[in-house]
Amino acid sequence: MKYRSRTELASNILEAANGGATKTKIMYKAFLSYAQLKEYLAMLTQNGLVAHDVEGEKYRTTSNGIKFIESTRELNGLLTAGAPEDGLTRHV
Repeated sequence: MKYRSRTELASNILEAANGGATKTKIMYKAFLSYAQLKEYLAMLTQNGLVAHDVEGEKYRTTSNGIKFIESTRELNGLLTAGAPEDGLTRHV
């Protein structure tokens, strides 16, 4: 598997948690180790992108988390659509 940025990992977790999911489901859907999952869930919860339902032990993507996913997709689209084939910018 290729290297993924922190933004990409966060986006993968938010997508996996959309609609509600347990830690195990998120871990498998986002292809993360348990240590990575714990670190990222703490950060995403602290920043209000994921909400933790203690009773049901589920994590849910918040409206701000959904905005983050949409922004990430838009940015990735801009980067891939305008990138030259060799990945280098050309100056004339």
